[in-house]
Amino acid sequence: MSDRTEFCNDLFNRERFETREVKIGITAIGGKNPIRIQSMTTTDTMDTEGSVEQSIRMIDAGCELVRLTAPSKKEAENLDIIKKELVKRGYETPLVADIHFTPNAAEIAAKLIEKVRVNPGNYADKKKFEEIDYTEESYQAELVRIEEKFTPLVLLCKEHGTAMRIGTNHGSLSDRILSRYGDTPEGMVQSAMEFIHICRKNDYHDLIISMKASNTLVMVQAYRLLVKTMKEQGMNYPLHLGVTEAGDGEDGRIKSAVGIGALLEDGLGDTIRVSLTEDPEFEIPVAQKLVKKFEEKPDYKLNYSSKINFDYFHHNRRITNSLLNIGGSNTSIVFSDLSKKEKIVSTNFFGFGYGYSEQLDKWNIFDQAADYVYLGDQNIDFELPGTLRLVQNYETWKKHERPDAHPLCTLEEYRKYRPAGIVFLLVDLDSEFEVSTLPTTKIIYVVETKKKQKTQIIRKFQHELAKLNNQIPVILKLNYELAELEMLQLYASSDAGIHFIDGFADGLWITAPRSLVDLNSLSFGILQATRARISKTEYISCPSCGRTLFDLQETTAKIRERTSHLKGIKIGIMGCIVNGPGEMADADYGYVGTGPGKINLYKEKTVVRKNVSEEEAVDALIELIRENGDWIEPNN
Repeated sequence: MSDRTEFCNDLFNRERFETREVKIGITAIGGKNPIRIQSMTTTDTMDTEGSVEQSIRMIDAGCELVRLTAPSKKEAENLDIIKKELVKRGYETPLVADIHFTPNAAEIAAKLIEKVRVNPGNYADKKKFEEIDYTEESYQAELVRIEEKFTPLVLLCKEHGTAMRIGTNHGSLSDRILSRYGDTPEGMVQSAMEFIHICRKNDYHDLIISMKASNTLVMVQAYRLLVKTMKEQGMNYPLHLGVTEAGDGEDGRIKSAVGIGALLEDGLGDTIRVSLTEDPEFEIPVAQKLVKKFEEKPDYKLNYSSKINFDYFHHNRRITNSLLNIGGSNTSIVFSDLSKKEKIVSTNFFGFGYGYSEQLDKWNIFDQAADYVYLGDQNIDFELPGTLRLVQNYETWKKHERPDAHPLCTLEEYRKYRPAGIVFLLVDLDSEFEVSTLPTTKIIYVVETKKKQKTQIIRKFQHELAKLNNQIPVILKLNYELAELEMLQLYASSDAGIHFIDGFADGLWITAPRSLVDLNSLSFGILQATRARISKTEYISCPSCGRTLFDLQETTAKIRERTSHLKGIKIGIMGCIVNGPGEMADADYGYVGTGPGKINLYKEKTVVRKNVSEEEAVDALIELIRENGDWIEPNN
């Protein structure tokens, strides 16, 4: 197998990448330990009582590591008081100090609590978005300077038995890394490896590594490249997984499950944090449900290997033929399913993005309108919206042969009847068949499996198609019996997300005992989170912490209320400057706390208005969007 896939043990059978065990107080991460769940307080670390009470709520919910911000020496010193108060109340859960910009705070914390997190992008480097043309000599000189600044912390951690997370963040890569590697997964990995090598030079190995980003494609590719790099150099440090600034509600859950789940699907990850713009204790049950999916033993073993040399470290959409509006350069499509309705009426279509005006006698089509509706053995007797197409079971389709409908055939039906026109071919991945015998003329494959662990079976099919240079479009049909919405969101996002990240699928069809509204929203949410189809405003919203300078949940809700109709616009909402400007390199507009009651507004990564009062900042953000020609009036 090509070394370009050496980020997991086996592409076709999920096996956990066994990392070295790292002890963090009473908790061990990596090795054969279960996947640990953690979160971060949102209180001011100088508020001892508030931090203790919130930590207890988090621990009682199941949090196994509690992280607190330590932006200066005084907060680092107060961690000792918080730790002692927690122990006094019977809580011995390890604490983690979150460090940015302040090595002296890290050195204090290393003597007091079980773990420190440092960010290579701002621990010893700077970020002013300056492009510097380094010579090899000047670049090496910078590495020497970084080693001199970082080594004291390494030695302190080694002396006191303190663990360390080297936490690279896509939004805070240093100007030095950006100048040489760009804003890339390669730059993220290199940033971490520089710090890892300093630790190894001092024989210090109590390390956990993370590669966080708000863009799920960048995040997944960075972790894969990190593991490949570590393997090549004989390393196996544990991995902390997370999607930064995932947001809140459904979007935050989908985005987190897409990124974290894609890595867990391949056995990567030893501890996770689901970053939601919600109170931290609410993150824990979400993380527990996601982890539960990967605690179940695989329900099959594939005896399969492939010589196909896929590039899993960059996004490359599979090249497919274009049929109807599927495949080729078309955006990924969404199916809705009305097959279980006793009688289909026009109001059923309201559940997946359509509305009908009796007064105007016309359909309204919204941004999240499904492209195809499956009727099964049903038919309809009313006029459809012009962009919508129907799919029916072959026998029913044959009776009517509507111009706006296409048949869904099993392989057996197709071989028996050879329907004319474009056919949706249902491919049961659990059945015995040779991919080389599948038809390839005017065909769209709809693939499904009853297995709980879907990723490797679908990936095998992808490799089989590639081996044959088969360019038929593929729709993923994912079927669930999950009635609980949050569980469905997490499982479907994990199962589907990895394939859209890898550029494989051309469409998504989810079935489950939930409403049409829920399933449609979930489908579009997964496509949005994987950048396969942008159908709504995207909010890159941080989860808040003790550095946050305004109420993030309230502010995010206000901004969402005013801007949710701006399809395709990305808005960053950041509590402070730590990751703000960097994460907003991927956003169109930014809203960043800069001081108590003060906000800086950004156009991409450039600050355009400084120190706007919080009371006026949302209006000022709208005005900034308007000035740049991206504002449209909402349809009320």
